[in-house]
Amino acid sequence: MPTAIVTGAARELGRVYAVALAGAGFDIVVADLLDGQETVDEVEAAGGRAISCRTDISSAADNDALAAAAADAFGTIDVLINNAAYFSQIVRRPFNEVPLQEWDRTFEVNVRGVWLTCCAVYPYMRDQGSGKIINISSTTCFKGTPGFPHYVASKSAVIGLSRCLSQELGSDGITVNTVTPDLIPNPSLRPSDAPSDQFVVAARPIKRSQVPQDMVGTILYLAGSGSDFVTGQNIVVNGGAFCQ
Repeated sequence: MPTAIVTGAARELGRVYAVALAGAGFDIVVADLLDGQETVDEVEAAGGRAISCRTDISSAADNDALAAAAADAFGTIDVLINNAAYFSQIVRRPFNEVPLQEWDRTFEVNVRGVWLTCCAVYPYMRDQGSGKIINISSTTCFKGTPGFPHYVASKSAVIGLSRCLSQELGSDGITVNTVTPDLIPNPSLRPSDAPSDQFVVAARPIKRSQVPQDMVGTILYLAGSGSDFVTGQNIVVNGGAFCQ
């Protein structure tokens, strides 16, 4: 069976990705700073196989340990979903009032972390001659959403990094793409999501809130063989609100 690593899979979007990939026949590696056992239990309850690895993706050592654990447990690393991000802790404020520590931590996780995780899985994918890397960005890159300049800049960097890696890794049989969701409200983590969502919904043809399951079809497509000739692309999943 193929193996998928999903970062930030202990809860929310990452858990949805992990469970969906397990249903599609993947062994799952749950990578998160939090305990991922609940996601593992959900995968196993549905008949799949999964392990959990406590991982700070901004740490090179943690990423190397993650890749080694995945290969040791299941033999291959076929898909990497770079979903983990620094966002819920961010306080919305003017660009010139963003604390330096918050700016740096955003880039440590959202950019350096994605790069380091790609670096960690690359030798395994290169040696087997195949692999799918799927990085998660944000439509804030195209909206220029005010109040989050560091988050917007970091997620814009993910798109650029993905395009660069697609050029470098194509000859190794590895595809690298980005999936970009719109606002997916999570009032438990960010209470401000609910009022903001009203404006987001009003601007899109499909007049409803976006939910995590809306992302699943695109993730499964990019993880599967049907996208073997697709790389360097950014697929926006946003209910048709705008074209990039």
